[in-house]
Amino acid sequence: MPDQADPDTLDALDALDALRTRWTQALRAAQATDSREPQEPQEPTPDPTPYADNLLTRYQEPHRRYHTLTHLTAVLDHIDVLEGHAADPDAVRLAAWFHDAVYAPDRSENEERSARLAERALPEAGLSAADTAEVARLVRLTVTHDPAPDDRNGQVLCDADLAILAAPQETYAAYTAAVREEYSFIPPDAFREGRAAVLHQLLALPRLFRTPYGTDHWEEPARANITAELKRLEAAPGPI
Repeated sequence: MPDQADPDTLDALDALDALRTRWTQALRAAQATDSREPQEPQEPTPDPTPYADNLLTRYQEPHRRYHTLTHLTAVLDHIDVLEGHAADPDAVRLAAWFHDAVYAPDRSENEERSARLAERALPEAGLSAADTAEVARLVRLTVTHDPAPDDRNGQVLCDADLAILAAPQETYAAYTAAVREEYSFIPPDAFREGRAAVLHQLLALPRLFRTPYGTDHWEEPARANITAELKRLEAAPGPI
């Protein structure tokens, strides 16, 4: 009798296949509506699978704990919820794929390097220069998560990326633990001080979420989670 495959392995493979399908759908949809003039010649589009596989490999790098395939999938799921607010939801989906494609916790230019990766890969994959530029712009926007009032694409991407802040308490606790693991090279007191500073900055914002759905469904639980985490950090022994 042949050995049976490990169910966990099968589930992981199914998840990867599902993500490949989502990448292909977003890329094909963006190509179908791209901004090139009709008379501009277009080359046959390459197979999208190698591009998906390159990105999937990046999100499975061993140093990642939060910025993983689970995070990518969650962001894509949130974009599906918010897509009606976006001017170009497929550009937003492609930006989600690239927004953490380059991630090293000890580097400060991850978003810029991710945007440059998009600028190299997407034209090769058959996307127009204008649409590639929009994807790269959105990736760079995740440095600040501060989209303009009329930037509907940016609002959707930023809200989808920050939606973890509004997660149920158990999920939020797992998120904070994973972030701490990614920054395990930072001493505990320094991490708590830096994390607390970030949380204070978030609470000082007039709005964490910019889409109507985000404002209605995520703003209140996100502020509650952030406030509770800040209290835990400040109650811990040592300087902050």
